[in-house]
Amino acid sequence: MTDLLAAAAAELYEADPDEFTQRRQDLAAQAREAGEPAVAKQIAGLRKPTRSAWVVNRLVRADPQVTARLAALAAELRDGPSLDGTRIRELTTARSRLVDELTRQALQMPDLPAPPAALREEVTATLDAAIADPDVAARLGTLVRAAHWAGFGLDPMTSFPAAAPSPPPSNPSQPPPPDPAEAVAERDRRRQEKIHEAERAVAEAHETAESANLAEQDLEDTVRRLEAELADARQRLADARRQSYRAESRQRRANAELGRLRE
Repeated sequence: MTDLLAAAAAELYEADPDEFTQRRQDLAAQAREAGEPAVAKQIAGLRKPTRSAWVVNRLVRADPQVTARLAALAAELRDGPSLDGTRIRELTTARSRLVDELTRQALQMPDLPAPPAALREEVTATLDAAIADPDVAARLGTLVRAAHWAGFGLDPMTSFPAAAPSPPPSNPSQPPPPDPAEAVAERDRRRQEKIHEAERAVAEAHETAESANLAEQDLEDTVRRLEAELADARQRLADARRQSYRAESRQRRANAELGRLRE
């Protein structure tokens, strides 16, 4: 990424999304004036972030330690298969605490006095996804929309050690009695899965609505710009017509004067 493009991206993804479209046009125009048409095209192609993505972008740009802390915890969690149950529980707790802490930090801004619950959920989901997904981590600072991770660790199949196989029953013809603790654990697991699915559905619905609103705003900005350009073109056309009429009048007067002189 060129310095000019990087500087434009830094400004756009840190500034309020309401200012994004106009500022993007200004920065693209500046790049063209600087003799960088290719960079201008890239700047014009930068996509407007949703408000939740902007909150995360601003957090990581304001505090470079955020990405380092997320990466450090992700590295530890990747060793999940080689860790014992105690260490995994410690890392899971650390993950929850870090995401909660960073969410609070991201939302403690003067221009976000009362962030809605949906915004908080999307910021939390994005930070959690950044721990689990290197692609999301790489896009921190230039996120366009919130990210979501569907698993419960870095890899749903390897984040937790497999349970030891149960010993065979003493009487093969009789099935082993159900373990009440396992039944309770299974119910809790299914309940948590349903909660996560419901939370993801709410976040995705909110994201879809926000994306639609942003698209509508972009189109409104485009319509206003085109209407302004049309009004300007009409004014210039009217001026050109007046000038043409005056020029024709002067020509007729000059022709008349020339005719009189030739008589």
